[in-house]
Amino acid sequence: MNQNKIILKVENLSKQYRLGLVGTGTLGDDLKRWWYRVRGKEDPFLKVGGNNDRTLEANEDYVWALRDIDFEVKTGEVVGIIGKNGAGKSTLLKILSRITLPTTGEVKTRGKIASLLEVGTGFHSELTGLENIYLNGAILGMTKAEIKAKEEEIVEFSGCKLYIDTPVKRYSSGMRVRLAFAVAAFLEPDILVIDEVLAVGDAEFQRKAIGKMQDISNQEGRTVLFVSHNMASVKTLCTRAIVLEHGRIVFSGGTDEAVSYYLKGSAEVDNIKQFDEEDYNTPNFRLKGISVANTGKKIIDPILEDEEIQIVTEIDLKSNSPERYHITYHLINELGDALFSFSSRKGGIDLNKGPNELCCTIPASFLQSGQYFLSFYLIVDQRKAEFMEKDIISFTIVDAERTIGAYMGREPGYIKPRFNWTRQ
Repeated sequence: MNQNKIILKVENLSKQYRLGLVGTGTLGDDLKRWWYRVRGKEDPFLKVGGNNDRTLEANEDYVWALRDIDFEVKTGEVVGIIGKNGAGKSTLLKILSRITLPTTGEVKTRGKIASLLEVGTGFHSELTGLENIYLNGAILGMTKAEIKAKEEEIVEFSGCKLYIDTPVKRYSSGMRVRLAFAVAAFLEPDILVIDEVLAVGDAEFQRKAIGKMQDISNQEGRTVLFVSHNMASVKTLCTRAIVLEHGRIVFSGGTDEAVSYYLKGSAEVDNIKQFDEEDYNTPNFRLKGISVANTGKKIIDPILEDEEIQIVTEIDLKSNSPERYHITYHLINELGDALFSFSSRKGGIDLNKGPNELCCTIPASFLQSGQYFLSFYLIVDQRKAEFMEKDIISFTIVDAERTIGAYMGREPGYIKPRFNWTRQ
């Protein structure tokens, strides 16, 4: 199959909903739509409607769940669709799966689409697991002979062999997902559309499912659209990703860049934080600022991974207590995982009363390119944290060997230590 062939094309796609009501709205709205259509005019309600921002109070009767979506997918691609809850991801997948129709725009596809959007989608609860395999296969356009040829593989992969002749209504949500995914994956659709449902399965099944999706793409040349809030799965599986925000595409590109863009959100990533007098100001201390930069470089310069990195902390200690104070940082990666902690105490430095400016130096080529977050802790006598602030500052490291600011792929992991090698 031609890997460069476009299998899915979305053009000017938008979806509008009326808030607070089921259906298109009032009888008056429907009559107005009909009258405009009879006269050959555009739907009058396409000119109204608020943005898809769930944090705001509605001030209009209509809202655009999706607006002006355009993208193409080639055969064999695994495309991640990421964004916050309410960004429009599930609405987009429902339109692609023909569960609902778009308000404007069109979707062009080649071949069969299989969708796994909710737990047990397309299952009849009174039918057995085996009967549902045949029902789902028929919905996907498969013949009985084709389903029969895959039956044993589907049952084996699902891990539900013991219960395959039991009505699905007695299955747990995890078992339903296992069986539904197995049906969708093994009945060979040209495009497999998967929403967050894999999160219901256990860790073993998630590994199997991701491995199967990789096989579907790499070995069988089929296409996968994958929605997940698990950024590790998106990075492992997807060849590129699309970020949705308030119903619009705000980023489309490589998976690493897309994940970084999504996780950054609206947070500042300017490598420096200067705090006002009322911020982080207590009777015992005042935190004045934190900055991150390469040694000898300006704060505004990109932070390169192959040069030393300095983290400078400005803090005034007010306490007259004989207790000793020191600062500790936790370094967090862009997936929210804590990589390690480091403290001034281990460097042999406690805070003095009055102004302190402490500099911690990270060796060159120790951290990989990517986005990082620092959590700040003020520790008293190594026994308690008097103050803590998570993700107090974030910074981005880029690979000097590639174009500044562009992520062209990287080695696995987040640190890249240099070990000593000798010839024995």
